[in-house]
Amino acid sequence: MNSLERVTAVLMREPLDKVPHFEWLVDKVVIDVLMPGAAGETGGHTFEEFSAAFTDAVCVDINYSSENIGDGLFRDEWGMIKKYTQEAHSFPIEGPIHNMDELAAYTPPDPYKEGRYKTLKEMLEKYGREKAVILHMNDIWSIPSRLMAYEDFLCNIMDEPEFIKALVKMTVDAQILMAQEVAKTGCRFIYTGDDVADSNGPTISPAMFKEIFYPELKRIIGAYKDLGFFVLKHCDGYLMPLLDFYLDAGIDLLDPIDPIAGMELKHIKDTYGDRIAIKGNVNCATTLVFGTVDDTVEETRRCLEIAKGTTGYICSSSNSIHSSVNPANYKAMLETIDQYGRY
Repeated sequence: MNSLERVTAVLMREPLDKVPHFEWLVDKVVIDVLMPGAAGETGGHTFEEFSAAFTDAVCVDINYSSENIGDGLFRDEWGMIKKYTQEAHSFPIEGPIHNMDELAAYTPPDPYKEGRYKTLKEMLEKYGREKAVILHMNDIWSIPSRLMAYEDFLCNIMDEPEFIKALVKMTVDAQILMAQEVAKTGCRFIYTGDDVADSNGPTISPAMFKEIFYPELKRIIGAYKDLGFFVLKHCDGYLMPLLDFYLDAGIDLLDPIDPIAGMELKHIKDTYGDRIAIKGNVNCATTLVFGTVDDTVEETRRCLEIAKGTTGYICSSSNSIHSSVNPANYKAMLETIDQYGRY
């Protein structure tokens, strides 16, 4: 089997030859150690090149432009203001929508803009026959919560629920239009990276989630599925109180079964493995950072022993390979999956 066939088989929970592996993000610090040598105009290999060489999937983003507004801040096409540090991810600061009037005057990014899916098309052309090319989109949390300061978003959930419902609907409408264009490229895989929980539990109560967010969650996941996509759901934290909402909405895979938050790989596999595929969860907060190579091998083997019994399993870190991960540990994880992940 090639990587594309392997990932597809996992999502359909069909027999396969070995456990696949990929990450949503591998930081350049780690890439430069494990894949030395210059490549490209700026030198150093890209995440896409690394993924194609070492993993079973290539994860890409939609192409949004951004403008430098000074003081290390950038504004993207959604109007989100972000700050970049040395980490691969930015973090949100502020946004353009704070009330119904601003929402009414707002125009989301143009789904038909030339070049919007440039990277996706390039990766499909280059790797799509052998690798699963997976597009990062969103569902109902990340975009709305970044269209204003995060604390304002949380307050508005309590104080102005109808405003938040309308805000979420607008972002879902915009993403469905984009997904319709994405489907024309031949891409078959979408992952949504909306974190609605932390290690203590969901950010809002299940009752509020059901009232404000669940209808649009069903609509957007349903639209992705109707367009022929597999939907891979990422969420950190203790998601259990909200998990049924995501299962009923129709996701195909859950990641990363966050061990820091008390999510248990065996429980998810035993309880839900007949409904969804699962991905995770070698601990990237402790083991991959502070542990030894032997610790990493032991934990990776334990994850494989727990979840390999179901064919619907992808072995990965418990979030991503961030800049603090010891490259030697990630290398050991890759080698352990290859050695012990065969059926």
